[in-house]
Amino acid sequence: MGVLDIVSAGVITGDSVKKLFDYAQEHKFAIPAINCTSSSTVNAALEAARDQKTPLIIQFSNGGAAFYAGKGIDNKNQQASILGSIAGAYHVRAVAKHYGVPVVLHSDHCARELLPWLDGMLAADEAYFKEHGEPLFSSHMIDLSADPKEENIRITKEYFERCAPMKLWLEMEIGITGGEEDGVNNESADKDMLYTPSEDVYEVYQALAPIAPYFSIAAAFGNVHGVYKPGNVVLRPELLEQHQQY
Repeated sequence: MGVLDIVSAGVITGDSVKKLFDYAQEHKFAIPAINCTSSSTVNAALEAARDQKTPLIIQFSNGGAAFYAGKGIDNKNQQASILGSIAGAYHVRAVAKHYGVPVVLHSDHCARELLPWLDGMLAADEAYFKEHGEPLFSSHMIDLSADPKEENIRITKEYFERCAPMKLWLEMEIGITGGEEDGVNNESADKDMLYTPSEDVYEVYQALAPIAPYFSIAAAFGNVHGVYKPGNVVLRPELLEQHQQY
């Protein structure tokens, strides 16, 4: 049984996303996530996924989304990032099914100072849901890992309560990713912060699971943004299995 026997080609949402994740876990493969900055990079990612016969996560970062909208649009109040993300989402929805692969349409790290960007995308999701019965995006990522844990979980829960009625997935981060991306710089962070303890992961689960199952937890295991010399980064993926066992 192939993946297209489980979910359809094109952008998938809600329960279909869960079916895809369960299928990937059962068959022991990872789904590539590609940050796209233009219709050309979207099309290239879709073409590669088609040729490799793999499902795909297409995602937009805050900066990438602003670039998608065009350098001529001021990003005051995250306006360019909002417009670029929405434009990219409609483009993906228009063409993805014609490449014959399932696509999870996602937005990447959203730190506290970027929350107006997430708010704008959620407004578009709600408008699309009202008309089509599903959100525009498959999922979003909120990343308040730089905030105190209690504040991170509290705000994430508030956003998840907004997402859940649409079966819109929300990814959250607990623990921090090293390096620098979209102006969030963790290059000088305490190395211990790069490894999320199981107790913190479970605390997030306890807060979100009673609301809906449409969430995922990005737990840090030493991963960083950027390119580093061998030995400078110590990855401990076994921690992810320990979290699940916990």
